[in-house]
Amino acid sequence: MLIFDADDTLWENNVIFERVIDEFLEWMTHPGLDRAGARSVLDEIEAANALTLGYGSKVFLHSLGECVERLRGRAVTAEEAARIAGWAAAFAADQVELMPGVAETLAELDRRHELLMLTKGETEEQERKVAASGLTRHFRGVHIVAEKNVTTYEELMRAYDLVPDATWMIGNSPKSDILPARSAGLNAVFIPHDQTWVLEHSELDPADEKVLTLSSFGELLRHF
Repeated sequence: MLIFDADDTLWENNVIFERVIDEFLEWMTHPGLDRAGARSVLDEIEAANALTLGYGSKVFLHSLGECVERLRGRAVTAEEAARIAGWAAAFAADQVELMPGVAETLAELDRRHELLMLTKGETEEQERKVAASGLTRHFRGVHIVAEKNVTTYEELMRAYDLVPDATWMIGNSPKSDILPARSAGLNAVFIPHDQTWVLEHSELDPADEKVLTLSSFGELLRHF
């Protein structure tokens, strides 16, 4: 059984957020506040909101509003709120950009193994992306969860009666895809993405022989 993360593993995702953040920081910074300082405040707000509100573009836009209030020391004006709302269009397209090699690699893996998709985020938003990807035919099941932690993986193992040694979690996030899967006893494949959200970063154990690190999605065919 191969379990696949979706955002930034099967299709591009965080690059869209980073483009908006770049525009936001350009708007926020001034001689008394550099980009790094503004980004640090935003990261802090996003980390707190992820714990209480979850993930997705709506929470992200909410965090931008909070950041404006924090940096400017006052409530958001109607004009500022409208500018933030305008960024929602960046996340509204009914299409996704698949990562290189995903379509053909999944088609081949589907002939060899059972596949599952496991993605976290706001349900409606993730369902839209899953549908737009055109990949659902390859997966025995698609699971959208609020968070990926050890309990998430243990519940998935029970639901499908998975054998840990024969199951691999494949993703780009050390925090959500690799470390909790390993703690649940699964093998893992780490495919780094240079635009992985900063809050998903975490250190991996280089001595862990049950974590396979690949440089591209297509390399999966050499191992599975």
